[in-house]
Amino acid sequence: MADETTDNSGSKVYLQIDNLTKKFGNFVALDSVSLEVYEGEFVCFLGPSGCGKTTLLRAIAGLDIQTSGTVRQADVDISALPPSERDFGIVFQSYALFPNLTAERNIAFGLENQKLEKSAVAKRVTELLELVGLPDQGPKYPAQLSGGQQQRIALARALATSPGLLLLDEPLSALDAKVRGHLRHEMKALQRRLGVTTVMVTHDQEEALTMADRIVVMDQGVIEQVGTPTNIYREPDTLFVADFIGAMNQIEGHVNGDNSVSVGELSFTSRNHGLAREAPVVAAIRPEDIVPQGMGDYSSSDSNVENSLEVEVEDMEFLGSFWRVSLNNSALGGAALMADMSINAIRSLEVNIGSTIRVKLPADRLWIFPPSASA
Repeated sequence: MADETTDNSGSKVYLQIDNLTKKFGNFVALDSVSLEVYEGEFVCFLGPSGCGKTTLLRAIAGLDIQTSGTVRQADVDISALPPSERDFGIVFQSYALFPNLTAERNIAFGLENQKLEKSAVAKRVTELLELVGLPDQGPKYPAQLSGGQQQRIALARALATSPGLLLLDEPLSALDAKVRGHLRHEMKALQRRLGVTTVMVTHDQEEALTMADRIVVMDQGVIEQVGTPTNIYREPDTLFVADFIGAMNQIEGHVNGDNSVSVGELSFTSRNHGLAREAPVVAAIRPEDIVPQGMGDYSSSDSNVENSLEVEVEDMEFLGSFWRVSLNNSALGGAALMADMSINAIRSLEVNIGSTIRVKLPADRLWIFPPSASA
């Protein structure tokens, strides 16, 4: 069994954040945040605008010193150190390249400040240009490079001094979707190859799900949940996490028992939730977890199947690899359900707008949460 300074793979804690609070006047941007990041790990801070994720990154970098709490890096307390004395490289959303310097001079900037020999600097710059896939772009100025190329140069500059920690502040958000998708794959592969501990801020859930080893979901200055992408998506701790990551049906109801909920005139078996009987709740299920009966494991059209109901197809939206189907049953009390169905299911069951089909809401995928405080 791993001790508290290692994860299950035996990796050591590299970055330790304890009870970090940051106030701007009366506004609490971070409220007693504690987190451990392991050596070589890629962690994403994910959340809506104003949730505190960028403030936390800036506190780690020393760009915004915390009001209270501590930051330790490689067992050294860096809480009060200026940025220049902290061991990190940083890449910003805006690239922040020097426009009057060529790509190779931008990369060399931090190395030259370390008073290295010119030959050593030149060798390292060549290595880094190769590393980010731009071996022939060194003599060009930033304005002569595409957005994706500028971001790679910014990444090379951040890695030039071989920092122990790489900080990425929304590094891909200024790029178009195709370049962003390609570059996030390259950045993750590069991080894995180098083994550099990396913390990235993003508001893009797809970015976090595809790149992170663990995701830190934040809201209103606190951490809502920390876990692997699969864990965050499939096992959300709160309604906020369930709603923020991916699409989620949310239907108001009330508790019948420990694993039962009433929605409108219907009752459903659900995951165990431990909420008080008759308490108002939100029943939540992902669109892909609603299963059309007659497909796969749910081949029976028998109405006695648990959590089975007949629904009318109100609308259909084609999304390429699947259809998003809007379903309604008056007994749900006016709530509509979204279901994601494969093209094969649509064809096999002859689903069309206005048709009636039977679907199942698997009990192990039906989550029950207290209503959101902001609802």
